[in-house]
Amino acid sequence: MSAPVDTYHMRDIVLVTIDSLRADHVGWHGYDRETTPTLDRRAADARTFSSAFAHACSTRPSFPSILTSSYALEHGGFERLSEGRTTLAEVLSGAGYRTAGFHSNLYLSADFGYDRGFDAFYDSRTDPSPAAKARNAVKRHLDSDGLVYRTLQRAFNATEKRAGVEIGSAYVDAADVTDLALEWVGEAAGDRDGPRFLWVHYMDVHHPYVPPAEHQRRFRDEPVSERDAIQLRRKMLEAPDDVTDRELDTIVDLYDAEIAYVDAEIGRLLDGIESRWGDDAVVAVTADHGEEFRDHGGFSHSATFYDEVLHVPLLVDDGSGNDDHDDLVGLLDLAPTLADYAGADRPDAFRGESLASMDEHDRDAVIAEWADTSDDSDDRRFAVRTEDWKLARLENGTERLFDLSADPDERTNLVTDEPEAAARLCDRLDDHEQLLAASGGEMASVSMDEDVKERLRDLGYQE
Repeated sequence: MSAPVDTYHMRDIVLVTIDSLRADHVGWHGYDRETTPTLDRRAADARTFSSAFAHACSTRPSFPSILTSSYALEHGGFERLSEGRTTLAEVLSGAGYRTAGFHSNLYLSADFGYDRGFDAFYDSRTDPSPAAKARNAVKRHLDSDGLVYRTLQRAFNATEKRAGVEIGSAYVDAADVTDLALEWVGEAAGDRDGPRFLWVHYMDVHHPYVPPAEHQRRFRDEPVSERDAIQLRRKMLEAPDDVTDRELDTIVDLYDAEIAYVDAEIGRLLDGIESRWGDDAVVAVTADHGEEFRDHGGFSHSATFYDEVLHVPLLVDDGSGNDDHDDLVGLLDLAPTLADYAGADRPDAFRGESLASMDEHDRDAVIAEWADTSDDSDDRRFAVRTEDWKLARLENGTERLFDLSADPDERTNLVTDEPEAAARLCDRLDDHEQLLAASGGEMASVSMDEDVKERLRDLGYQE
């Protein structure tokens, strides 16, 4: 039986999310490489959830579930957060928390409504670095074919700390995000008026994989140069069938090294918090989605709904000691959990089930979604995953059914061979689509300037 949640006092809450981290590359999930020694040590004294799944395969449709405990396609969709959703930060702010968020994924910026409820919010959009400002000014004001532009661009490329050609300011390095967060942690340390909520999202595990050499050497003899890493990234996205087995091994080395780098930065972040706030904070760590390495023929994290892009790590360190759970969990459940730890009232808009006490948790399925957000398309995809089965429904009506007990790698489509299981899960998706229709709302558009579009293109997002 799970220990009761302590709501007697309002504890500090720390939420760390990692972009593109698949569960099976994490130490406490059984990975045979030491990618996450810091988090493994914390997991040994925390509550862990080995069957946690995202509700989408990419950042934009996944984060509404994490931060608002609602489905991506509710309230008009995930183009931006509608007023029909309530953010975790709003809940905690209303309960008296001082709140702050730090990240550099532009799809989670204030433009898309993700600053709601935060007293302090850094998204790299509202406060770009001096180098990024200078680079963007060059791009805006100089002809890209001109000699001056090319000369300055080469200078930028040469002085970039980590990124190679063309990825520029796509995201902010983990060390810089940690520094920014710790600066706020220090400022908030003297706050005697209320508890604190901190959210930090790290982008480095998202491609392009250009980890520092010291972390590459943990997994390979010779580090890969930034130029070669970026060229390899282009090949995996643009010509995945041409990637050789040796190149695939190199890509995985780089991905694992990025995980190790972020793991070290999370350690620095949590050590800094503990030294300034004490050791009473509730800490949750998870990822918004996974990543594919040709498991089903592709790379990155498209809306395939296979487990390599849906299965994510999840731990909650509430100070109660180690407690491992294999119950089915969706990231919808995270915000209600943290609200419970804060002693805050859960809003009716939260659809998830709290994990603070597993005695009350009875989730039997996780539903995942995707939609084409371009103006001329209404394509949508869905998947429903139970402990033993998964059914995916594509925009053209094609359905795929997998028996996860007998076929965990999802190779054999049983949609015609197992009609009862298919019908049961189809009914579940039909009910879900009715729920979406009842939520109403129109998908709002967000205008982006060219700098933002270019940074998103650098991350591999399509317009």
